[in-house]
Amino acid sequence: MRFTLLDRVVAIEPGRSVTAVKAVSLSEEYLADHFPRFPVLPGVMMLEAMTQAAAWTIRLGEDFAHSIVVLREARNVKYGDFVQPGRTLTVTAEVLSQDATHTKVKASGSVGDRTSLTARLVLERYNLADRTPHGAAIDARVRAELRKMWAVLHGAGKAAGNGPLPAAFVAPAGSRVSMAGVAR
Repeated sequence: MRFTLLDRVVAIEPGRSVTAVKAVSLSEEYLADHFPRFPVLPGVMMLEAMTQAAAWTIRLGEDFAHSIVVLREARNVKYGDFVQPGRTLTVTAEVLSQDATHTKVKASGSVGDRTSLTARLVLERYNLADRTPHGAAIDARVRAELRKMWAVLHGAGKAAGNGPLPAAFVAPAGSRVSMAGVAR
């Protein structure tokens, strides 16, 4: 089962930074148990939303070179405020450093001007082809699905396909992309 905990990527500098949003709805099933009389977005899901946002700037910064981008380590995780249904969590992530397989990120989540979460993350990226005999075929399918998901998250739904994303949706490293998909 996959949980996509972002509704929209609102700004991105591929390989450098990203801002994304997660709207919390009372209809999300886990809220019935977390907590019955005081429903709030679980802290682990806030952390996952930050991880997913950071993964997008990594993927776009290297043109989907790695099919897998996962959280390797979370440090200095600090929770500040609850995110209740009807609120929108805005997540930001900034790349601090990167080597061949790991990316260090400073990330935060807020509702309005109130900080809900801050953390330092280490994400690992790799291809299944490097670890399993039939990994190359799986890598290709994963990349195709990720490109489709990116088109939805960035509002380019009609651009989804198996080929590379149109240049209007993937900006070169160092440029900024607005919600309209225009590189500046």
